[in-house]
Amino acid sequence: MTKIIAIANQKGGVGKTTTAINLATAMAAIEKKILLIDADPQSNASTGLGLLEEDRNPSLYNLLTDKKFNPNSIKETKIPYLNIIASTIDLAASEIELAEMDDRENIMKNILNKIAGYDYLFIDCPPALGLLTINSLVASDSVIIPLQCEFFALEGLSSLISTIETIKSTLNPQIQIEGIVLTMYDKRNSLSALVEEDVRGHFGKKVYKTVIPRNVRISEAPSHGKPVLIYDTSCVGSVAYIGLAKEVIFNQE
Repeated sequence: MTKIIAIANQKGGVGKTTTAINLATAMAAIEKKILLIDADPQSNASTGLGLLEEDRNPSLYNLLTDKKFNPNSIKETKIPYLNIIASTIDLAASEIELAEMDDRENIMKNILNKIAGYDYLFIDCPPALGLLTINSLVASDSVIIPLQCEFFALEGLSSLISTIETIKSTLNPQIQIEGIVLTMYDKRNSLSALVEEDVRGHFGKKVYKTVIPRNVRISEAPSHGKPVLIYDTSCVGSVAYIGLAKEVIFNQE
């Protein structure tokens, strides 16, 4: 069966999209069939996988406004086994349009239920707890939460967990937290170690053993339209995402 995993954090700049595209790439590298859904109007996942603006339609926006799946929305990437439903700036308007629709929380779920033939669907959520994120969580089996190693890391996390619990009790009883991944870890900075200790103390085994380091190659890769795993296979960032993929797969077995 296809597993649907949302990658979510309402705080921006925590490595959410970077985690989405590189985790998807690492999975595809071991021949798992992956579909990435870019649910963020900033469209960074689409750009990060090298998809040009003119090649993105029909995009997720079209699917949500039409309230039905269009197989032409699935685009191939340059990475074997990895496809994408892309985003455009139009998706920003969907927050308003969704609010006026009947059964608005289940529209993405109904669309994704029409998709078959993949091992994993990853949803790159926007950095907000609006209707796009709610739709993504309702459609998902579980959530991966990227958490930046900084002083305010836990601030706002309680809001996301509260939202997940509300959705679990009302709209999607099966959803669970797949795991929390620490990002932008700087081993030269004692603050990263303190944040890690705090997060592991709060969430225990829900926190992945793998941490994603601060790495210039991770930062450079999107400007080349490539995941870091393709841009520089041997850098510490790539090695970390391969480790994360192993943990995610291991948790399914």
